[in-house]
Amino acid sequence: MTHVASQAPTLTRLGAVVRAARDSRPLTSLSGDQLAMGLSGLCLVHCLATTIFFASVASVGGVFLDNHLFHEIGLIIAIGFALITLVSGVLSHGYMMPFAVGSFGLGMMAGALSRPHDGSEVVATMIGVAVVALGHDLNRRAHG
Repeated sequence: MTHVASQAPTLTRLGAVVRAARDSRPLTSLSGDQLAMGLSGLCLVHCLATTIFFASVASVGGVFLDNHLFHEIGLIIAIGFALITLVSGVLSHGYMMPFAVGSFGLGMMAGALSRPHDGSEVVATMIGVAVVALGHDLNRRAHG
């Protein structure tokens, strides 16, 4: 007599997926800090991908992703999110630390724009983005 593999593990996994989907929050219920942290992650991916791309294709230069205007607009967007989320956080929970940490990170990002394109600007930008994300995380935690 042959035994057919049990479908219980499959049903258990399916039940876990259904529960996770049911318990997940829609994108519209994410806080501004969570969206800002997500954008910080995208910025880090952009920095890494652009660096790897240009390092592997030495003949390519000055394309859209390496344009200073692209980075200046990204910094303006980051400052906008910081003004909205971090300032509103100070007004609601009263803690200045998240605002100070986020502002320091924005300053690091702004300073990175003035660095030469020798790889040091990527490192400075990535550190600044991580510090901004930390500020948003501190702000999110202060709300809770």
